[in-house]
Amino acid sequence: MTHTADIRREHNAARPLLLDLYSCAGGAGRGYDRAGFTVTGVDIRPRPNYPFTFIQGDALTVLAELIASGEIRRYTAVHASPPCQDKCTLTVGTNRSRGWGGEHVDLVAPTRRLLDASGLPYVIEQPDGKADVRKDITLCGEMFGLGVMRHRNFELGGWTTAKPKHIKHRGYVRGWRHGVYRDGPYVAAYGAGGGKATVAEMQAAMGIDWTDVREELTEAIPPAYAEWLGRAFLACASAGAVAA
Repeated sequence: MTHTADIRREHNAARPLLLDLYSCAGGAGRGYDRAGFTVTGVDIRPRPNYPFTFIQGDALTVLAELIASGEIRRYTAVHASPPCQDKCTLTVGTNRSRGWGGEHVDLVAPTRRLLDASGLPYVIEQPDGKADVRKDITLCGEMFGLGVMRHRNFELGGWTTAKPKHIKHRGYVRGWRHGVYRDGPYVAAYGAGGGKATVAEMQAAMGIDWTDVREELTEAIPPAYAEWLGRAFLACASAGAVAA
């Protein structure tokens, strides 16, 4: 393979293996670990804060090589958070208002094609917006008592589970929006300035304590989301409701 591996943790043979594509610093990975998986992350950038086995490389290339070699069958499931900034709600609104074009690459479709080719059950995660994903599951911070809203949509491939109830929000996200400042029980874990969260506030609001890199925090999903998904998947697998 064309990537390098940094082994941070020995595999536990009693735990199913999960491949965490576009892993960033491990928000999803930490949640799947808590759910009972042994996790391997893949990201194109060095991620020294990633807390589990880490492979630096292009996620699509790594996945294609694992499929071609047959090594993909070592894994039980795959989680993927492909970049799609050109279609998330915040970016779409900003681009439209400022006349910007879509300079980001949408990797959702090519990622899905390879995941289907892998034959493994999978999760594709995307923020709210126009990304071409099924909203099989939508999670937000209020469902887990967190200090962020951080809505995320999840497409499930090869398995399914019941949608959780979306709990009513308690108020606003703190900060300036359209010239108006509002206080609220949630912080904005993206960008900087305008009342947005500090690094310490983002860490506390999302339950992430192993990285203090702002970019990694702004890209992360709260581990509670992936833990919920991981436990739901394992329950489905135990009931024989996951595609072979």
